[in-house]
Amino acid sequence: MAEPLHSDALLPPEIAKRAEEVGARKCRLPFWPLLTLAILAGAFIALGAIFSTTVSAGTAGVLPFGIIRLLSGVVFCLGLVLVVVGGAELFTGNALISMAWASGTVSTREVLRNWSIVYSGNLIGAVATAIFLYLSRQYTFGGGVVGLAALEIARAKTSLEFVQAVVLGILCNALVCLAVWLCLGARSTTDKILAIVFPISAFVAAGFEHSVANMYYIPLGLLIKTDTVFLTTLGKSAADYTSLTWTNFFLANLLPVTLGNLIGGVMLVGLTYWFIYLRPESGAVPLSTRTASVLHAPVQTEAGADGQQDWSMPSHGVTSPESTPKTR
Repeated sequence: MAEPLHSDALLPPEIAKRAEEVGARKCRLPFWPLLTLAILAGAFIALGAIFSTTVSAGTAGVLPFGIIRLLSGVVFCLGLVLVVVGGAELFTGNALISMAWASGTVSTREVLRNWSIVYSGNLIGAVATAIFLYLSRQYTFGGGVVGLAALEIARAKTSLEFVQAVVLGILCNALVCLAVWLCLGARSTTDKILAIVFPISAFVAAGFEHSVANMYYIPLGLLIKTDTVFLTTLGKSAADYTSLTWTNFFLANLLPVTLGNLIGGVMLVGLTYWFIYLRPESGAVPLSTRTASVLHAPVQTEAGADGQQDWSMPSHGVTSPESTPKTR
């Protein structure tokens, strides 16, 4: 007899087990599917950034600061919605693979392989989207206010102090990974979208730093900075954006923010929940038969019988972690 449909979300111990299982599967994706999904994720986050920049353009002095940040954050959620619901591999969210590593189901080498491929793919997708946006000249819309907003965002990001950028990155990815954590317990597409909105809106509204988003924001600013004709129409010049350089992009922003994102996702979310629910002495509540059957079922691209879909995981013939125990 088929099991009845369930509308309730998974409980935290069940989410932890799902995160462990899905993390192990992610580590065993073949190279080309993994890279392609990572490129998609970089583009998806960039699309959210485009939406956010466009909505906030021209609002300074018209709306209160907090309202502008709130609107920017809500529309930026498009990026993670596309990643989670559409299916893609995002470096910041993949910090939760640390749960599978801590349980010994994947090796350090497998984790680093996943992170390096996904990070590279995210960079390709985000920068490519910035190039497309620049070539489209969308930044000239609204009398140039969109481009001005993009320039100011990029300048602010490349003007951060190193330690400040690290801490902003920590806070950002704690919220991103909490959004992914909540999505793991969701039963429907609607559940996942609602789970994403508040944590992601919060990090954008607060001004925290997301490495993959910055792979779009700063290269776009650098490209717009080369358009001297456009700068002239704004009454600006390249000299007004001295901090906006490729060196500052990589060393003053991307490096510390990436470090912070790893600390926030791995330490504050992944390993914290592993310590609570998955370590051998944790005494966590055992999984129900229903949930266990879902977790050990073959990976699917569509929702299974209980309506639950894996964490953006397509099927590529990946083996179950139980069949290949790992040592670090």
